[in-house]
Amino acid sequence: MNDSSQERPTETGTENRRRGEDGFPWQAGATSFSALHHADAPLLLPIAWDHASAVALAAQGFEAVGTTSLGVAAAAGLPDGTAATRDVTVRLARQLGGGTFLLSVDAEDGYGQDPDDVAALALELAAAGAVGINLEDRLASVRLHAAKIAAVKAAVPDLFVNARTDTYWLGDGGHVETCRRLDAYQQAGADGVFVPGLSDPARITALVKTLDVPLNILYSPLGPTVAQLGDLGVRRVSLGSLLYRRALGAALDAAADIRAGRPPRGVAPTYTEIQALSAEGTDAQHHRHHRVPVPVYRSLNTGS
Repeated sequence: MNDSSQERPTETGTENRRRGEDGFPWQAGATSFSALHHADAPLLLPIAWDHASAVALAAQGFEAVGTTSLGVAAAAGLPDGTAATRDVTVRLARQLGGGTFLLSVDAEDGYGQDPDDVAALALELAAAGAVGINLEDRLASVRLHAAKIAAVKAAVPDLFVNARTDTYWLGDGGHVETCRRLDAYQQAGADGVFVPGLSDPARITALVKTLDVPLNILYSPLGPTVAQLGDLGVRRVSLGSLLYRRALGAALDAAADIRAGRPPRGVAPTYTEIQALSAEGTDAQHHRHHRVPVPVYRSLNTGS
């Protein structure tokens, strides 16, 4: 990376004065999100796929909420993992970014192979109010993924970059290769690392010992509990697409029950409760557009 070709973020006069007096609320949120990875208990990150699911989860007391690329893609009728959901993801971030919770966005592999383009995406997400981003390597070039991470951190230093490697998700789960990739991502500036598919306690413990940043593990109903993962040194536990798939499964079960003449199982929110979620979204949008200043960036050139 050529540091001489990078321009740092600049602010307009009014925003500069506000920053000097109070600091950016967005930056305070980013700091809070990072701090959640260093608390006594691991951060349990529930994952939403639309506005209603995100606001409902926040109403249950979750300080931070993530998004699922699979759920977002499926809800829009698009395939996951093909860079087809960039616009949908940014649009959802704009809906959620003004909420009362901290937002982390699953951005697949950054929806492109050019680090500058990935950095531009990160700028859009940060402007929308997101405080975190997930970037997956899909077992592609380590050097390229590290360049994407470095570009994002140069463009938006306070955005929490959770760098994912797919050695256990798509590969054979080799410890050496996992460590090699994660070390490169740490060196590139990643704030945390994510290894979905890893659930063996001994391997988790061994991996934690090699890391300088928080480890994120994907929760598995058949694996360790959140508390047990915390005891192993895990600092963040994501639910991935589990809630979306469970919600879809509950809808199918309810339809099958009714067709069979049985009352549907489970609990469903009322019409009024769902309407209230939409009202909260309207309030959040007004809050973001009229009360929360965000950084203004003059230009972006990461010189990759």
